[in-house]
Amino acid sequence: MTDTTQQFPMLRSAYGGMTKAEKRIADYLFAHPDELVDITIAELAQKAQSSEITVSRFCKKLGFSGLQSLKIALAGARNETADHFLDIQPGDGYDDITAKVFQSIIDGLTDTRRLLDPAACDAAVQALAGAHRIAVYGFGNSATVCRDIETRLLRFGLVVQAYSDGHQQITSAALLGPGDVVLAVSHTGATRDLLASVAMAKRNGATILALTSHAASELARAADIVLVGMGREVRYCSEAAASRLIHMAIVDVLYTGLALRLPERYQTNLERMRAAIAEKRL
Repeated sequence: MTDTTQQFPMLRSAYGGMTKAEKRIADYLFAHPDELVDITIAELAQKAQSSEITVSRFCKKLGFSGLQSLKIALAGARNETADHFLDIQPGDGYDDITAKVFQSIIDGLTDTRRLLDPAACDAAVQALAGAHRIAVYGFGNSATVCRDIETRLLRFGLVVQAYSDGHQQITSAALLGPGDVVLAVSHTGATRDLLASVAMAKRNGATILALTSHAASELARAADIVLVGMGREVRYCSEAAASRLIHMAIVDVLYTGLALRLPERYQTNLERMRAAIAEKRL
């Protein structure tokens, strides 16, 4: 993939789960964005060394009725994408570094706003609000998001615990059941231990909520509800690091949704927390 992938976050998010033939189609669109408006399904199939049937399936896999509707969506995304993406260079000063890192986060949030499904957010809030227990799973950078989720959901009096150890995760998953929710956080959606824990919890009847950067990942396919948020790649600053902040922004959306869904509980708990914290101040 080339730097033009930044123009098409929808394709970039689904790229990891595409077949070889589908990746050839996506690669051609990435490499030739100026041909997007006028290209026909027959021309795209020929230039991507594929078939018209494969192009049609490619469009439907992305949630579109055909090439025309996909072209409209991609053209809109391209027009909205700023042309200011730049890698950090070895000689950059801190003014440049700050501008580029901050811009990558802003662009990632803009991409995520396009990708985030409002219906999935509503379903996630409903599942969390009604859960008997909530188990939050993640490793590495994602574990920091999990700890933030645990802290946030505690404010609603929900029974929630975050696990960043593989053995603890699988033990937790073995004890979950119907009415419980697993919130699994993974940038790639391909961490083996995490997938094993999710599979165990799902077999036991728990609802699986995934927060990932890749819509076609194994984790996304295993989940009942999928929230997709992704960062922009910046050299010397990994995509996973940017996605950590973007995933936290999605958590803020869920937190706000819960506050609106459970207003009395939220207000009561907030007042009790403030009173308890005030006692610890000088």
